[in-house]
Amino acid sequence: MSLYDKIRQQKLFSTTVMLFTLSVGILIGTVINTHVDAAKGSTVAPDATPLVVPKATEIGNEFTKLAKKLDPSVVNISVEMSRKTNLTTRNRQSQPDDGDDDGSDLLRRFFGQQRGGGSPQIVPQQPQRSEATGTGFIVDPNGYIITNNHVVENGDKITVKMHGDPTEYRARVIGTDRESDLAVIKIDAKHPLTPVSIGNSDAVQVGDWAVAIGSPFGLEASVTAGIVSAQGRDSINNPFQRFIQTDAAINPGNSGGPLLNIRGEVIGVNTMIATRAGGSEGVGFALPINTVVRVYNDIIKEGRVTRGSIGIEFQNHTKPETFKALGIDHGVIVTNVTKGGPAAKGGMKPEDIITSINGQPIHDETDFMNRIADLPVGTPTTLTVDRDGKKLDLKVTIEDRMVVFADRPEIAGDNPTPETGKGSEATDVKFGISLRPLTDDEKELVADKHGVLVQRVEQDSFAEDIQLQQGDIIVAINRTPVNSFEDVKKIQQTLKPGAPVAFRVVRQLPGSGRSRTPQTQMLYLSGVLPQQ
Repeated sequence: MSLYDKIRQQKLFSTTVMLFTLSVGILIGTVINTHVDAAKGSTVAPDATPLVVPKATEIGNEFTKLAKKLDPSVVNISVEMSRKTNLTTRNRQSQPDDGDDDGSDLLRRFFGQQRGGGSPQIVPQQPQRSEATGTGFIVDPNGYIITNNHVVENGDKITVKMHGDPTEYRARVIGTDRESDLAVIKIDAKHPLTPVSIGNSDAVQVGDWAVAIGSPFGLEASVTAGIVSAQGRDSINNPFQRFIQTDAAINPGNSGGPLLNIRGEVIGVNTMIATRAGGSEGVGFALPINTVVRVYNDIIKEGRVTRGSIGIEFQNHTKPETFKALGIDHGVIVTNVTKGGPAAKGGMKPEDIITSINGQPIHDETDFMNRIADLPVGTPTTLTVDRDGKKLDLKVTIEDRMVVFADRPEIAGDNPTPETGKGSEATDVKFGISLRPLTDDEKELVADKHGVLVQRVEQDSFAEDIQLQQGDIIVAINRTPVNSFEDVKKIQQTLKPGAPVAFRVVRQLPGSGRSRTPQTQMLYLSGVLPQQ
């Protein structure tokens, strides 16, 4: 055998031994691992049975049906606001930090004020933007939505989103009512929307199921359930608000959303909560839907809410012993009668005690206020009064509360009249102003004593473009005299996008309000309405 053959044979033998050894190693490793895995499986849970997910079967109940029914009708509302503020601060001597800072010094530091003595620091006017969220619900297929006034108040841009619909709809305010804290807004969805079912809050009983749907903390379509805890809860600040109380969880962002009965009918608008921590503590309040319906109907018809008045002021929270000492058991004690008002014309005097309206006894001051406010303007009414122990029936005619107390906004409610409404809907023309009637003093600023006062000018509106200002008195539009919101609305109906408009206004000169005879100037402010 040659040397070459010996070498080749030796290499073949070495390769064969190597492959055999490798094969044996792999076989041993596989056997060992298999035994180890088997040992592990048998020692962890030898008696366990694997879990199996069953076929999906929905478990329906009244709450799930209700949530599905309302899903397309409850909307999320986002509001952008901007405001300009002049920040005036006054320096003070540096004092030691005693832990009793009320936060004002933090504001001073934030705006860069130097501590120490000196003159007031004026921080230039700066735009500040903020955002708010709330809830609303659709009440008309054409896109009309009810929410709280405090959700949309002072909003420059209102955006509405519906659950499951990625579209963001721009909304406009049709009308608001500060007294009830309600607002009506509208979106143009280009297709019919699904409205809620309206219930009757007079049928609500303590202990009834109550369901709240809304966007707490911006979380859309959140559903909470509870019961009606109480009825007729009075508002501390507003006699026109008597709430349904519920323990259904209501949090910031739920404002303006519906409170529902177990049938899915709206029985109230979630408005406020009682809380120490800022969140839900099981005490929420909803404005009854019967009140909401009346406000809504007024707004879509007239652009504002009209409340009746007889022109009196009265004592609040009269003690039972007071009535007992006077020989009666209920009533409203008149403290002041407005000169020239309905009550004065009917012969009412201070210290009269009103005991009934049209033969129906008065329970308390809130009951009296609401019943008079609900009477249509022009309604003849009989008031029974006790005057020095004698019973008298006085005939009065109900008048508009904002007219009777035009010079008393703290009584009239200072409720701005929006320039939108049914009339503007017909032509889609919007000026961007809020109006109110003139007070007697303001009428003296106008030669012929008529006009309406501009309470607010919306940002980026037509009114702002033509430099209309808050406090201006509009006396005519396109040479047509105006003396009320209704007059402005009628003129709006005749205008179309692209039409020229001229406002004749009376403006008080700066600083003249301190003199006995304020100085004014008459201006024409004009522009062309934007094309839609």
